[in-house]
Amino acid sequence: MRRLRDRLILVFLVATLVPLAATVWITTTLLGGSLSQVSTRELDKVSRTLEVTGREFYQRSREALKADALAGRATPIQYEESESTTWPGEIREFWESGQPERFLSAGNEGDRLEYMVRRGPQVLVWSRPLGAVAMGRLSEEIREARELVGAGSTRNLRQGFIRTFLLLAVGTWVVPLALLVYFATRVSGPIDNLTDALTRLASGDRSVRVAAGRDDEVGRARRAFNHMAEELERQRTRLVYLTQLASWQTLARKMAHELKNSLTPIRLTMEEMEVRAAEGDRAFAKQAAEIVIEEVDSLERRVRAFSQFAAEPPTRPEALEVNSLVEERTAFLRSGHPEVSYELRLSPELPRAYADADLVKGILTNLLENAAEAAGPGGCVLALSAPDNARIAVEVHDSGPGLSGEARKSLFEPTISFKKHGMGLGLSIARKSALLAGGDILLVEGELGGAGFRVLLPSDAQKPGSDR
Repeated sequence: MRRLRDRLILVFLVATLVPLAATVWITTTLLGGSLSQVSTRELDKVSRTLEVTGREFYQRSREALKADALAGRATPIQYEESESTTWPGEIREFWESGQPERFLSAGNEGDRLEYMVRRGPQVLVWSRPLGAVAMGRLSEEIREARELVGAGSTRNLRQGFIRTFLLLAVGTWVVPLALLVYFATRVSGPIDNLTDALTRLASGDRSVRVAAGRDDEVGRARRAFNHMAEELERQRTRLVYLTQLASWQTLARKMAHELKNSLTPIRLTMEEMEVRAAEGDRAFAKQAAEIVIEEVDSLERRVRAFSQFAAEPPTRPEALEVNSLVEERTAFLRSGHPEVSYELRLSPELPRAYADADLVKGILTNLLENAAEAAGPGGCVLALSAPDNARIAVEVHDSGPGLSGEARKSLFEPTISFKKHGMGLGLSIARKSALLAGGDILLVEGELGGAGFRVLLPSDAQKPGSDR
């Protein structure tokens, strides 16, 4: 995984070294090409002088050849009209033109001068070599020099060099600027989003989350923010619930005290009535006393439940084999509910938990007992365990009718239940125990069609002083 710092360094190197190398290469190439250009001013002067010299040389050669021909110092070649069919092309062309005389460059690249004269039915041709001066080649070289001079005059190398260098400079500035803007946006954009999310979280919006989507420092920071927000929401929920529990505990203590003060004399009085009843009224008195005593027993059970709910027992966390506790609680409850089938799906690689054994046993007993009662005869209860990040999850599912919407809203709130053996405080006490153990109880989607609960417990690796 490439770190963000390395990426920024790489971007800086690419944005500076590549344009610098391109600038050096292109500048040196253009400069070398410009310096290799020959000045056309001297070439123009030489070509004009050569043109004048060539023209003068050609003119004097013509005059000398003509003078030699007229003075008879040169012998001509005679072409008779009767043999015109065998004449060379230039002779036939001269004859047909009707001109009296003509000078013509002939030979290899014009290295010979010919003087043609019409005389009666004849064409006389005098010839004179020009030596190393070939007029045809000389004319071609002069023409090429003039074209080069003409092309050079239309070019402004200095202006072209300046324009090219300006375009190059602008290009090498704009491209790195665009790269820097692009990567700066990619870096600062997620940080701005994270800052905005932190501001919203600080203002009380605990539902805010940011998309991670990256595998660098920024991505890890965003995932850490999401984890922090989730933990804050979980801790807030726990704090609210514990605050409510504190209020309910105070009420429970007061109610238990008041009920106990009233129940004790009632119980003693009814027992005395049963003993002292007249012989004729003994059956009625006994029946009435039994009813009252049974109700008093029920009230006492409620008092004990409220006392347990209000109590703050000391916790003794230790390393626990959760799978063994689940198997023990299930085996214990099978005898009480033989009509219910139990299924265990326990993870063999489950780490040990770090919690109070009595609290965990009480939680499992409450959830398994409730599941068995909800499943009913012929029903099924499923218990499973699995690792959950750094925690341990134990789930209990039943095949019962499930929970209504109203029941879900107040599921963990302490209420008064009028079931034969129910106090209405079981789930409240169980969740309180889970919170005291460093975990929690959550309602989940049931796998068997009924209710489902997940108990979260800290693993042994999370205990204080653990280095695992």
